[in-house]
Amino acid sequence: MQITFLGGAGTVTGSKTLIEVGKEKILLDCGLFQGLKELRLKNWDKLPVKASEISYIILTHAHLDHCGYIPLFVKQGFQGKIICTPPTRDLAEIILKDSGKIQEEDAERANKYGYTKHHPAKPLYTVEDAIFAMNFFETIELHEWVELFPDIKFQFKNAGHILGSAFVELHIQDKTFIFSGDIGRKKPLLLHPKEKIGHADYIVCESTYGDRLHDKTPAIITLWEAINYTILDKGGTLLIPTFAVERAQELIYLLSILKKEKKIPHDLPIYLDSPMGVDATEVFANYPNYHTLSKSEIREMHNTVKLIKDFQTSVDIVNDNRQKIVLAGSGMSTGGRILYYYNKYLGDDKNTILLVGYQAEGTRGRSLKEGDNEIKFFGTYHEVRAEIMEISSLSAHADQHEILDWLKTADKPPKTLFLNHGEPHQSNALRAKIQDALKWEKVIVAKMNEPFYID
Repeated sequence: MQITFLGGAGTVTGSKTLIEVGKEKILLDCGLFQGLKELRLKNWDKLPVKASEISYIILTHAHLDHCGYIPLFVKQGFQGKIICTPPTRDLAEIILKDSGKIQEEDAERANKYGYTKHHPAKPLYTVEDAIFAMNFFETIELHEWVELFPDIKFQFKNAGHILGSAFVELHIQDKTFIFSGDIGRKKPLLLHPKEKIGHADYIVCESTYGDRLHDKTPAIITLWEAINYTILDKGGTLLIPTFAVERAQELIYLLSILKKEKKIPHDLPIYLDSPMGVDATEVFANYPNYHTLSKSEIREMHNTVKLIKDFQTSVDIVNDNRQKIVLAGSGMSTGGRILYYYNKYLGDDKNTILLVGYQAEGTRGRSLKEGDNEIKFFGTYHEVRAEIMEISSLSAHADQHEILDWLKTADKPPKTLFLNHGEPHQSNALRAKIQDALKWEKVIVAKMNEPFYID
């Protein structure tokens, strides 16, 4: 048997883990590379395995960096089964169709304005490709065992990261493997906490925040302060680049509490300007067993924000000079409707950009976080004069202490712990901490395309 990381190694994006047992091949997650151009270009590279040789894709959750390559993989000849939980399937459909649409629009804009080296620029895949890929999805519930091949079976366990997210317990003959996918917080805002590991001979664990601890300040306090500072003190507009899945719903939930408690102006317009975010919010209502929200809380959330899908309505909101709060995709400002708001509001210091999640290296969100004076979008550079604020306590990823606490739920130290899904300093910091605090001897930081052999 061997494990090869085709993505999500040395980076927090493009997650793809190839598992080979004899002639059988399984792919755990099938994500898109995002962020730095050198990473994005990898999406166009040929993988070292033929798509037609893969029998199964086991999908841990629906974030683009874990599922976004699937339509292209299908185009390349994949004809197997994609297995995930029911909420993951519904969210993946929303996310993949949106990804195809954004790539079509980006290619069209690049051709229109001539900022491309390729003539013509083409999308990686289209909406039609994304829709076709959904034919290969099959769903199972948490704790439902699936036999993939003789002596190879797996089950999902709750990961507490986003709606429907799971980590994988894979049994291969007499060995047990745990693949974390992305692991959630100790006390998620809207979800049930992640489950324990139990027995594991080998563990693959993410390390996104392996070098740091999250801010302990409650997110609702920071959000309240950002709103009052921007709206009341500066007289500006608050823009929140928002991940459509989980982060948008968390923010709407917190905003509904602030409005209910009359801590923000009752007549202040709040918009979720994200077709994908609107659809993802509806998915929450369809799967009550996968989250902790009551029907009344969901109803209050719907009453708090105006859900925007129509593009012309979005344009009207952009051009409306009245103060407002806008949640718009994407969370790392890599594309989507948030860029239209930046085009109008980024150059005015009375406005605020509130970052509310991980900002990967090479993204516009990371540039804003690090204080760059200008960012590039729509083919040109734009001055950053709006104030940049951040809520770090809303992250859906476990921090260093929370990862350690989760690893402690293993019955005994594994033979090998692999750390993936982290930038190098994050993974190496976590490796050192685990070896010091847990005394686990064999901790390996995964490297891209380097196979690891299991006896």
